[in-house]
Amino acid sequence: MCTEQTEMLLIIGPHRQPVSEAEAEDLAAQDTPSEAKPEDGFIAHQLSPSSWNRYEECPRKYWLSRQGLPRKASMPAAMGNAVHNSVEDLCNLDLTGRDEDESGWLPATAKAVLDRHWQIEKDNFLETPRHPRWKGEQITKAHDGLIGALNILFSKSNIDVQNLSEVTVGTWREVQSIVLANEGTLVSECGRMMGRLDLLVADLDENGESRGWIVADLKTGRPPSPMLNEKVSRQLRFYRDLLKQNNPNHPPVVAEGWYSANQTVHQADGPDVLEAALEAWEGMRPSATPLPANPGEQQCGWCEWKAWCPIWWAARRDGLLSPGHMFRDEVVQVVRFDREAGAALFQRMPPVGEEGELAPSDHKFGAVIRDQALTQLSELLDSGHEGAIFIGSARMDGRVAHLGDWCEVIPWSPMNEGHARDHSRWLRSNSDTVFDGIGEDGEASQSK
Repeated sequence: MCTEQTEMLLIIGPHRQPVSEAEAEDLAAQDTPSEAKPEDGFIAHQLSPSSWNRYEECPRKYWLSRQGLPRKASMPAAMGNAVHNSVEDLCNLDLTGRDEDESGWLPATAKAVLDRHWQIEKDNFLETPRHPRWKGEQITKAHDGLIGALNILFSKSNIDVQNLSEVTVGTWREVQSIVLANEGTLVSECGRMMGRLDLLVADLDENGESRGWIVADLKTGRPPSPMLNEKVSRQLRFYRDLLKQNNPNHPPVVAEGWYSANQTVHQADGPDVLEAALEAWEGMRPSATPLPANPGEQQCGWCEWKAWCPIWWAARRDGLLSPGHMFRDEVVQVVRFDREAGAALFQRMPPVGEEGELAPSDHKFGAVIRDQALTQLSELLDSGHEGAIFIGSARMDGRVAHLGDWCEVIPWSPMNEGHARDHSRWLRSNSDTVFDGIGEDGEASQSK
């Protein structure tokens, strides 16, 4: 059992409910209350691993993610949040007054905690402006992910557990004793970089003595094969390096990705990344002018901002992007719509130039529309919308498109000018450093 008392400088900002790093960025992208706005001319922003990845993948994608556009929810993110927050609650569980030898309590407790967070995620998911169908049946996968994460914790505590029902209160207290911090916000000395740390645990040797710290990031996505990809490795090293910067007298620190799906641990080795992060921070300064785009199959394939980005549609026209096979995105005008039959005739609207202007074409195709897609198109047309429409992830069957719960039907709204506001509440809350005049003017297989 680890009894080491460690004093750490974890700069942790107050929050009422745990939020993911991406959600923190979304909050920062929204306008702040008027009484909290910085002085005129103050523009500040923070880099996180996810915003860094987004910027590196496509600067325009990053820029659009900072414009306060309607957010899009996803089931993998919701499931990951539920598992992460459940692990946090179990690590913080108050066991005062419980008998050390009490067993059989953990399975029911873990289920109750997960059920509560699953409902919270469902409510948040359905309240998000853009969301597909909620897949309640995936709670089974979330439960398996939680069990996998707990088993890794047992392993790191040098505790052999075959079944959760055999875990005693005393055993769980041993696990809690190695957890030095969870769900903390790390902020760099300069205030320009931040990250959400899942777990900081003591690195125990075979005798149960601490030999250092483990920066652990829980992953509920597909495990790497055979090794971490560069983005995930850089994310883990980013947390490692921020922690080391904030704690000059730190013991040995390693960074690990904990993959709950197959209960494997992958260590991230490599050089310091903070200097490279600061270089990226310079290019991510808030700007009213859109940042350059980098269209490509990977960059555009999973981008949630296509309805506001004219570049991908122009890239399709120029042959830089394939139209897709079974599923494809389209920009169309409605020719006919029969809501009772759930059918429509669309006219494809090819781009003129690269700023989102469109022209009619001779290409027309029919569509069978059901469920959420039918509701979205009906509401859009009932609102008086007469312009072009972006259709996301239409399933093509010959010359007929099928639209359903998996699709998006929203206005085509190319954005060629934005705002430079990014005076993040996270920066002001979490950093001891406030700097004036900075600047002149946001799905991966190994992700959470």
